Amino acid sequence: MTSNPTPDVTPSSPDIHEDALRSSVAGDFPRTVEQLKSLVSIPGIAWDSFDPEHLNRSAAAVADLIREAGIEDVQILRVDNNGTPGGPAVVARRPARAGAPTVLLYAHHDVQPPGDPDLWDSEPFTAEERNGRLYGRGAADDKAGIMAHIGALRALEDVLGEESGVGVTLFIEGEEEAGSPTFRTFLETYQDLLRADVIVVADSGNWKVGVPALTTSLRGLVDGTVEVQVLDHAVHSGMFGGPVLDAPTLLARLIATFHDDAGDVAIAGLVASDDAAVDYPEADFRADSSLLEGVQLAGTGSIASRLWTKPALSIIGIDVPTVAMSSNTIQPKARAKFSLRLAPGQSPEAAMDAIRAHVEAHAPFGAKVTFTPGEQGNAFATDTSASAARTALWALERAWGVEPVESGMGGSIPFISDLVELFPEAQILITGVEDPDSRAHSANESLDLNDFRNAILAEALLLARLGAVAG
Repeated sequence: MTSNPTPDVTPSSPDIHEDALRSSVAGDFPRTVEQLKSLVSIPGIAWDSFDPEHLNRSAAAVADLIREAGIEDVQILRVDNNGTPGGPAVVARRPARAGAPTVLLYAHHDVQPPGDPDLWDSEPFTAEERNGRLYGRGAADDKAGIMAHIGALRALEDVLGEESGVGVTLFIEGEEEAGSPTFRTFLETYQDLLRADVIVVADSGNWKVGVPALTTSLRGLVDGTVEVQVLDHAVHSGMFGGPVLDAPTLLARLIATFHDDAGDVAIAGLVASDDAAVDYPEADFRADSSLLEGVQLAGTGSIASRLWTKPALSIIGIDVPTVAMSSNTIQPKARAKFSLRLAPGQSPEAAMDAIRAHVEAHAPFGAKVTFTPGEQGNAFATDTSASAARTALWALERAWGVEPVESGMGGSIPFISDLVELFPEAQILITGVEDPDSRAHSANESLDLNDFRNAILAEALLLARLGAVAG
């Protein structure tokens, strides 16, 4: 394995047979789409309440596709999580030619549950083409990522064969949608097997249909619960109401302190900046987010910075009696779960301490407030001046024919911090095939097929250029 060779992405770079790669991807694309449809038909869900045999079938199907693409060293591996076997991961390897880099290609084959079938316009696990898009659970997240890797490798083998030189390791995880509970242990167990110069994580999205993006920043995440208690037990609201405020009301008053009047997060000590590389037009944001007419946007600064480089705090669950089960009593306690997205540069530990301090300082009316920390994950930022990132941006532009966007992502991919820590010499690229209307995790998840084809070509160009320059 090499030490991060620096490709020359100027027009004088070595010939990688770009036209032939483009032709190969196009000619193979119908087969690629049909194989994606077959993967969608397998309901591999890594949650305890679903049949694990489907997940095993999914891993086996991916392994067969990789072997068919010409890589013979393919394994299905697991590690234990406190005695419970983790999801089946597919790992395949083709060694690099001397002096050439090794690229780790990541995706995941497990999917989200389908949810309410009545919300789908077609069967979730029967992929259906409509108006240039492919619908089905996992069609975008992330079985398209798997097939982008496989399609790119097939084009590389078809056009360049052994001349490509670049080493490839595929790591197709089997439990990402369940929170990757054994991911860290898996990396530690198979660190030597997975070591690479460049890591391509195909689990993000593009700027919009027809405009590619390289995801250059991710927000971190901390979450936890806040409980407010005012009484030892519920009491009659007619007898005691007035001098005593109920716990749900006091919880609401506490939650209201999390944001200022403009809607910015009001937790002291959190990192924030207004330096997003591109802006997100308000009309596009409103359409993409399905915001109701008349609802005002929260926060200050550009919309892109509010999404990518500033913190965002949401209440994602509240424990109080339901309306159907309510009675005329003063509730003694209420609990809420918060989710705080962190800007790049923010320490998750410091963020957790900041929100704890805020909660304790704003206990309403002297109520007993209990803060319970939850999960935490680091933010991530790409060095876009690094060789692999420049090559990836070049490949995206060649494949789509338009300049790519260096895009942030408001969400988090928690395992990225594990990759950074365990493979500090690797350059990490976050790519994807989704677009703002892909509706990953929701009903009617879909994939734009033109963008899917372009994503395959972009990855083939990236791999070809990395191998050619190093050779």
